[in-house]
Amino acid sequence: MPWKDNYTTSNEVAVSDHDVRWPGDRQMAMLVTVNLNPAAKPSGISEKDLAYPTWHFGMNEGLDAFLGLFSDLGIKATFAVPAVIADSYAARMETILEHGHEIAAQGLYGEDPAILSPEQEAEHIQSATDIMTRITGRRPEGWYALSRPDDLFATGSVTDRTIGLLKAAGYRYFGNGLADDAPYWWVSDFDRAEGLLALPYYYHFDDTYFLMFPREGTGLERPEALKRNWHAEFRAQYRRGRCFNMCVSPARSGWSHRFDNMAEFLTNAMSHPGVWAATGAEVAAHWRKHYPEGPELGLEAPIWQDYADSLS
Repeated sequence: MPWKDNYTTSNEVAVSDHDVRWPGDRQMAMLVTVNLNPAAKPSGISEKDLAYPTWHFGMNEGLDAFLGLFSDLGIKATFAVPAVIADSYAARMETILEHGHEIAAQGLYGEDPAILSPEQEAEHIQSATDIMTRITGRRPEGWYALSRPDDLFATGSVTDRTIGLLKAAGYRYFGNGLADDAPYWWVSDFDRAEGLLALPYYYHFDDTYFLMFPREGTGLERPEALKRNWHAEFRAQYRRGRCFNMCVSPARSGWSHRFDNMAEFLTNAMSHPGVWAATGAEVAAHWRKHYPEGPELGLEAPIWQDYADSLS
């Protein structure tokens, strides 16, 4: 597709259903993203965020319940973690790694990069990468920018420069892309025809927007709607053979009936033959091998441009 300046992030051409292939001829890929960012505001994690009893529960009993369930079902998950949380909960990070899961970066403070200057954003990415590498023993492959309850939009947060900075910093994938329901290449530099692989995400499958939202105690809890969304999307992606990504937090989905809903859904999903419940890094590695950046990016010259008096 022709490129549209200030409008598109990809070539807007999806891999067709019949061309999607998963390892071992599995039917579909399923990603379970565990969000360990307690930040409520775009500014990132605050002392108030860390003081909530739900956060303490999530990092202890809730996280243990998640790990036990994933182990029972044979699921490998990706934990999206702000660097300061990884540093503060190093023992918990070690436990996650011991269970065979992936730990990906989610900012330095779980912040919105739009509040940063270009120089600050680059510095935050580098600092987060250094901390995550020290704590986990390896450079993170994935970067997530999941949204917080007080964000204006439910899409996560990046700037025009984020994807290019991540590619320059050596990241292999961006974890919450909205342009497709399978992995796709997010253009980081049109002139050089470069991109960073993005994994599919949609907030209808993220427990942030259904459990204790916008604030604990408001009564706006919709666990049954979230479960219906999970089941409906899973059935559709299983039929089509594409990719389903759900996002959960032990501070939200680790509690009683909410955990039961998640366990019921995941048990049902894993009972289907040919479900590949893999980490983001594993899915990204498979996609890079079989749908590489060069042939798949397929950028064409722009067909429109902005003018001084344009409203676009």
